[in-house]
Amino acid sequence: MSNYYPDAVVREAGIDTTPRPRIWLRLSLMLLAVGLLAVGLVGFHAFKARVLRHVTAGIQLGQPTVATVKAALQPWQSSMSAVGSLRASNGTDVSPELGGVIDAVNFDSGQTVTQGAALVHLRLNDDSAKLAQLQATAALDAITLQRDERQLAAKGVARATVDTDVANLQVARAQVAAQQAVINEKTIRAPFAGRLGVRQIDLGQYVAPGTTLVTLQALDPMFVDFYLPQRAISDIRPGGKVGVTVDAYPGRSFTGIVVTANAKVDSASRMLEVRATIANKDGALLPGMFANVSVDTGTPQMLVTVPLTAVAYNPYGSLVYVIHGDAAPNGLSQTKAYQHFVTTGAARGDQVSILKGLSADEQVVTAGQMKLHNATAVKIDNSASMPDAATAAPPDQ
Repeated sequence: MSNYYPDAVVREAGIDTTPRPRIWLRLSLMLLAVGLLAVGLVGFHAFKARVLRHVTAGIQLGQPTVATVKAALQPWQSSMSAVGSLRASNGTDVSPELGGVIDAVNFDSGQTVTQGAALVHLRLNDDSAKLAQLQATAALDAITLQRDERQLAAKGVARATVDTDVANLQVARAQVAAQQAVINEKTIRAPFAGRLGVRQIDLGQYVAPGTTLVTLQALDPMFVDFYLPQRAISDIRPGGKVGVTVDAYPGRSFTGIVVTANAKVDSASRMLEVRATIANKDGALLPGMFANVSVDTGTPQMLVTVPLTAVAYNPYGSLVYVIHGDAAPNGLSQTKAYQHFVTTGAARGDQVSILKGLSADEQVVTAGQMKLHNATAVKIDNSASMPDAATAAPPDQ
């Protein structure tokens, strides 16, 4: 500028004569800054993607493991549970009506006998001699009667004499029958067919009247007596099916039918006594056993069922975790557990019926729910199955 104008003029006009960078240099610097920013953004996004992959893989490795099962549509029979006692269809403690010394024992402990089998003989002593004496008296009275009847026909005796002879003969014969009964009572017989228990007496032992010699039980069929609330009266009918389990045979169920119900309700407990009969051909059940009884009520219906372990019972409602999703293309699991609130019905064994909130064939979690919340990604391991029996029995403690 000073080349064309005098310095005085320049200063008077206020013209800035300071040197400035060239425009191309300024543009280069701007382009360099933009390039560095772009490279930084690309690197940041790459780093972010790498971190996200590592975090996702870590989450994948930390997914809770659960066991699952499919909800099933099954015929469901409503039932009521009770506890009862088993008793033989016929059972008694065999005992003598008369006292005496045991002269013979004709059975072994645990033996099965038929009706009328002679079990024990008591010593007769002079009973046989008394019987012979009375039989002789009766025979003499019979001869006297025959003689007097012939005399009466010839009008040699009065009618009263013959009547007396008839009475004497009847008395003599009654005495013979009484003595024969005494002898018969000293042979103790089985009143019915059944299994004998443990022998309680020994040969040569004196036993008083009523002393238990051995127990005799008819084990097939068996009775089970149990009590139900009075509200069950309308649901109990003769011929209804019952299931019975006992602690002595875990996992085994016995089937029977209702025979009758008591004619009155217990006024103290307001419970109704019911009796059912059970086939017991192998003699597995014994009188006095404690029994768990399940009595069918109503008609069967089709209901969705799941194991009891699948249902989480909470104050705000019962829920199950239902599995949705499959493996994603990148190899990461998209299987998640979602909460479904359900309405439960009756339970039987290890199963519970679902009245609302779940469909058949939906996959539900049966183990590992404590680690879950809604929409939790999970891993499934069904190597160990959970109990799902319709007639479960508690283990023998």
